[in-house]
Amino acid sequence: MAATTRTARRLDEALGEADRSRLLILELDLTDEAAVAAAVEKSTQRFGQIDVVVNNAGYGFLGAVEEVSDTEARQMFDVQIFGVWNVLRAVLPAMRARRGGRIINISSILGMTAFPGWGLYCAGKYALEGLTEALAAEVSGFGTDVNLIEPGYTRTDFLPTISLPAVGHD
Repeated sequence: MAATTRTARRLDEALGEADRSRLLILELDLTDEAAVAAAVEKSTQRFGQIDVVVNNAGYGFLGAVEEVSDTEARQMFDVQIFGVWNVLRAVLPAMRARRGGRIINISSILGMTAFPGWGLYCAGKYALEGLTEALAAEVSGFGTDVNLIEPGYTRTDFLPTISLPAVGHD
């Protein structure tokens, strides 16, 4: 299994004493299309093919719509939408060629409803929902399954400062 992460050290620490012999950890900036393609190539070289892709990158953002800067909005969409698009463009040709694979995109309950203060995050998740539904229809005849997971409220470490930047900090 290949696992991409913004910070390999954090993932390595989180794994503790777990066996890593069948794990390829790749530090990756999803907004860099060439880096995504290289990570897909490294994963394919190591494991032969990529059968399943889970797109789960993202971060929360709490702030009123009028408070969100252009830079902050673009950064969010660069990760939550364009990062996913980079991954999809890198993996889909091989999946289509062998007529098999599965894409799993992780959205949120905030991709189906909105709350005050979460406009930017909701906008990214709504966009991911539309992208995923269109993709599912496009690849349905090519043996590639597409799933969208919309988790609700669960206890995670999603809200600490590492996952929730402050408004106005471009």
